[in-house]
Amino acid sequence: MSSGYSQTPLAKKLGIKAGFSVFTVNEPAHFRDLLTDLPERVNWNNPESQPDLVHLFIRSAAEVKPLLTSASGQIKRNGTIWVSWPKKTSGIVSDMSENLVRDTALAMGLVDVKVCAVDETWSGLKIVWRTENR
Repeated sequence: MSSGYSQTPLAKKLGIKAGFSVFTVNEPAHFRDLLTDLPERVNWNNPESQPDLVHLFIRSAAEVKPLLTSASGQIKRNGTIWVSWPKKTSGIVSDMSENLVRDTALAMGLVDVKVCAVDETWSGLKIVWRTENR
């Protein structure tokens, strides 16, 4: 099943690969239902493994810096952080924006490299360490 406006399956859009360790924070109840194309052996929220990918679902601007700081300290240096926030059209009250996430990441030595629609409610921004910071 694909999500949002693209025909690309969500797990592929997010870059989830077989054997990945994935952590989620504030994951919506339906999130894993969107991942019908999930590769084999994905390890979810295992505190004993360093994540390849962390996906943060954030509704409040006040949460961006602390959650991004925590995630950036957890991921592998070549890992990925996805930050998702409610779309303006979602009906969810939020003070989040793509620019807020991007500006916070850039100030931390991270860089945004991709944007996607997770579903009709959530937008996402892919963030990685700058090459020189890996």
